[in-house]
Amino acid sequence: MLITAIISSYNEGKTISDVLHSIYESSLFDEIIVVNDGSTDNTKETISDCKKTLNVIDIHLPENKGKGFAMAMGIEQASNEIIVFCDADLSNLRSEHFLQLIKPIIENEAEMVLGQPTETLINYRINPFKILTGQRAVLKNDILPIVEEMKKSKFGVETLINLYYESQEKRVKYVKLKGLKHPTKFDKTNQSRAIREFMFEGLQIAFIVFNNINLIFKIINNRFNNF
Repeated sequence: MLITAIISSYNEGKTISDVLHSIYESSLFDEIIVVNDGSTDNTKETISDCKKTLNVIDIHLPENKGKGFAMAMGIEQASNEIIVFCDADLSNLRSEHFLQLIKPIIENEAEMVLGQPTETLINYRINPFKILTGQRAVLKNDILPIVEEMKKSKFGVETLINLYYESQEKRVKYVKLKGLKHPTKFDKTNQSRAIREFMFEGLQIAFIVFNNINLIFKIINNRFNNF
């Protein structure tokens, strides 16, 4: 099975090069797609520099459209059966992390694999936000039906995907990505701005939940029928 990596980036000029190199050097991917979501820093120039030595497909959006839109653009461009999503601000990214995400899909153990970095502010064992991780592997045919909805989901995209997969009774597996570091907003900006961004993203997630009540009812119905 052929594999595509999709990296969505907004103002991650400091880390996008390392992430792209880690993905490329793993030799696990047949296609690498990076979507620059209207960045205002040096992300576009950094990606262009990477393209001099790395075989990547780059998509540059003229304005910031949100994470969901960027991920959807990558899916539409992807040519392969398996898609691995990866955040652009990771560090300590290694080939073994990708293998952990990919292997359960290839071996038909799950239809979606969620990877939880261990180096986070909240202990990964009790992290209530692990379901919102940006590190995940899926089959393209499974996620295609919600691509148009993803375009409108912004930072609620992971919530939308999770609700859809559970409503479809897809098998989901969590894996621990040991040593992988994902910075918090408090690591990347000042406290007041980080709090504002958390609140804004929380509203986007709430909007997705409110507008997908049908999926929630379907999940409840599935659980009742399986009881």
